[in-house]
Amino acid sequence: MIMSGADNFQERLAAMERVQPQGVEGRVAGLTGLTVEACGLAAPAGAQGEILTRGGRAVPAEIIGFREDVSVLMPLGEMGGIARGDRVRCLGLEASVPVGGELLGRVVNGRGEPIDGKGPLLCQVRRGVESRRIEPLRRTRIDAPLGTGIRAIDALCTCGRGQRMGIFSGPGVGKSILLGMVSRYTSADVSVIGLVGERGREVREFLEKDLGPEGLSRSVVIASTSDEPAPVRVQAAFLAATVAEFFRDQGLDVLLLMDSITRVALAQRQIGLAMGEPPATKGFTPSMYALLPRLVERAGKTERGSITGFYTVLVEGDDLSEPVADTMRGLLDGHLWLARNLANRGHYPAIDILESISRVMPDVTSEEHQRRARQVVRLAAVYRDIEDLVNIGAYAPGTSAELDLAVQAQPTINEFLQQGIREKVSFEQAVQALKDLTESLRLLESGTGRGKAGVSAPAPAAKGRPMPLGLERMMAGL
Repeated sequence: MIMSGADNFQERLAAMERVQPQGVEGRVAGLTGLTVEACGLAAPAGAQGEILTRGGRAVPAEIIGFREDVSVLMPLGEMGGIARGDRVRCLGLEASVPVGGELLGRVVNGRGEPIDGKGPLLCQVRRGVESRRIEPLRRTRIDAPLGTGIRAIDALCTCGRGQRMGIFSGPGVGKSILLGMVSRYTSADVSVIGLVGERGREVREFLEKDLGPEGLSRSVVIASTSDEPAPVRVQAAFLAATVAEFFRDQGLDVLLLMDSITRVALAQRQIGLAMGEPPATKGFTPSMYALLPRLVERAGKTERGSITGFYTVLVEGDDLSEPVADTMRGLLDGHLWLARNLANRGHYPAIDILESISRVMPDVTSEEHQRRARQVVRLAAVYRDIEDLVNIGAYAPGTSAELDLAVQAQPTINEFLQQGIREKVSFEQAVQALKDLTESLRLLESGTGRGKAGVSAPAPAAKGRPMPLGLERMMAGL
């Protein structure tokens, strides 16, 4: 990928502005908890430095704030061996990352260093991770759909190029599997995947099992595991956004996947508490609420290209009112809710279409598409209202034509919403499948058909007679 002369000049000029004059040094004055205090270090917050221990080890660190006349640093490595009086020197005004087409297919850590054993990065340009924000009027309207390869999303919660979408769920409901499918099957040109706060074993598992060689070949993966220092985890999230911005500026449609935004917030809370910020709701500090919009707003569509962001949000106790989930819902352009009860039934992907929404869907789909999607969602909602009655055999057919249709259509709708991990569905195929589904529903409604693929709903149990437990569980899993 070749940059234009003007772009290359601007990148090099920005790199020169980040250079810190030589000779800016200080001395370690104290150590408290996770932070190091240094005196005489005339460098701004966010500057990158290193602590030179007497044992000859250089410990990278970041300046996170000030207390009276001392600078407060948080080491980005092991703190063992740091002593009072050790030299502290500044290396740059802000963190930066190498960018270029050479990043495709590579895996780097939260500091932009390769960890995949494929040799050094040969990128000629570096970008600061604290990129300048896009002015609101420089953003263009979202008017084109982005295929995710997931039938339920493309048909019922269609995403647009440049949209910001959240994936909300508790742990163990299938977020990573869903992200892997989206990264493999998306119609975007490039995927940038940020794995922030993950367990160490899950990184390789995601690369080999969920992403696969096909997905990795057109992706850049930034991995920062849960045992790394909090500044590295936060920096990894901004590094992923910076890499995505580079490819967007080359005129490409970029898919930015971040798993998970909750762990970024937890890392920022750790930094804030170490600096002495007052804790607010559930211990989250004010800086966390300031960080999330700075990170999320970096996705969007410009005249050159687009960044479509998917951010996973871990919902504690499946409670959408907890601080991070509540804040993210207000910042995003839509959300997908992964329901545990669907996952427990073996329904994958476990997307609850009644709790999910895409706010830009009306702008990127036709009126016919929207009408068909509303019909499916309406029947799913009607069935949800009477599901308990059906399961215990208390529902009497003939009460309402709409209720009867909802009961008969439920197996067909469930078949449409489920998708195998290795099953790729293009956006056009998803739209056609939605059309076929609604035609099947029309035939069911008129009483002349049995639904998609000949699937007919099981007859409800007779009124007043309890349904056998085995049959009840079988119907609950449909």
